Amino acid sequence: MTAAALAFVPRPLLIPVDSLLPSTKLDPKTSSSQKYRQVRDSILQIGLIEPLSVSAVDRKSGQHLVLDGHMRLMAIKELGVPEVPCLIATDDETFTYNNRVSRLSSVQEHLMIRRAIDRGIPPAKLAAGLCINISLLQKKSSLLDGICAEVVDMLKDRMFSTEISPILRRMKPTRQIECAELMIAANSVTVTYARALYAATRPEMLVAGKRPLGPSSISREQLARMEHEMSNLLSEYKLAEQNHGEDVLNLMLARGYVVKLLDNPRILRYLQANHAEILEEFSKIVEMTSIEG
Repeated sequence: MTAAALAFVPRPLLIPVDSLLPSTKLDPKTSSSQKYRQVRDSILQIGLIEPLSVSAVDRKSGQHLVLDGHMRLMAIKELGVPEVPCLIATDDETFTYNNRVSRLSSVQEHLMIRRAIDRGIPPAKLAAGLCINISLLQKKSSLLDGICAEVVDMLKDRMFSTEISPILRRMKPTRQIECAELMIAANSVTVTYARALYAATRPEMLVAGKRPLGPSSISREQLARMEHEMSNLLSEYKLAEQNHGEDVLNLMLARGYVVKLLDNPRILRYLQANHAEILEEFSKIVEMTSIEG
C-alpha cells in the first residue's frame, strides 16, 4: 500500500511577516467585525494558537503565499508582531483552505475553553482573549454539565445558545434525547423551542419531579394537549425521516421519465396541441434541479 503524502511540513516555522503575501483581499469592513476583534484580542492575550498555512517560498520573490489565516495575519500586522509560526504546505491549491471552512460548533468551543482553563489560563484573561464577558465564559465552560452523552453527540456539530443547556438540565436523560431529536428534526435548536418542549414535558420526566408554578402558568389541560401534540410530532418526524430517502429516489426517477417523454418530438407536439396545461407542469418538473427548488 502506498503511504499517504503529508500535506504540510511536520513542524511550523517562524516566518517574518514581511515575507508573507496574502492570496486574497479581505473586505475593509473586516477590521470592525466582532470576529476580527475576537481573533486580535485572543492573539494579544494568549498568543497565536493555530499557525498560518502558507505555500513554499517563491525563489524569485522570497515570499510565501498565505493559503489560510488572512484574518489572523491582519491582526498580527496590527499588533506589530514581527514573526509568525506557519505551516508550509506541500500543495499550494488554495481552494481547499479558503473555501472549505469549518465553523467552530458550540460543543467544540466549550471543550476548547475547558481545556484552556485546565491548562491554567485565568478565566478573566481567556474572556478578554475571546472578547466576551466573564459571565458568558462561565456559561460556555459549563455548557455540557448535566447533559447526557447522547445529546452531546447529537449537538456536537451545531451552533446553539448557552441558554438551552439550563432548560435541558431540568429534564431526565430520556426526555433530553427526545427534545434534542425534535429540535434537530425541525432544524430549530433555539431557546424558544426548547422552552416550549420543556413546558410540554410531563412532571415525571423532569429532574425535580415537578415544574415551578407561577401566576402565568398554563393549565393542566393545555399541558396535556401540548404533551400529546409533541409526542405526535416526534413520531411524524421519525416517520418522515425514514421515508425521505425513498421519496427522493422516486421523485428523481419520475423526473427522469418526464424528461424522456418531452425529448420525444411526437409526444411534445401532442401535448402542445391537446394538453398545454400538462405540458407546462411537466416543463417545470424538467427544469427542477432540486426537490427544494
